[in-house]
Amino acid sequence: MQETLLPAQQKLKVRLDTKQRAGKAVTLVENFTGTQEDREDLGKKLKNFCGTGGSVKDLEIIIQGDQREKVLQWLLKNGFKNTKKV
Repeated sequence: MQETLLPAQQKLKVRLDTKQRAGKAVTLVENFTGTQEDREDLGKKLKNFCGTGGSVKDLEIIIQGDQREKVLQWLLKNGFKNTKKV
């Protein structure tokens, strides 16, 4: 079990992806270091903030639609200082 790093120590990447998704765009949040439970909790908070659906699988948080700006703003506001948009 991997211990969850503090938000300031996380090096998250936020990117847009359309591969294998029937042409629909999704926003991916990658490189979260921590427990599956914490990853799912972060995913839930981001989905609520963006007002959209999504899921957490294969170590990625998936948010439906192009939500890069919103996700980035939320992460930076909540202490994830090393977050980059790719």
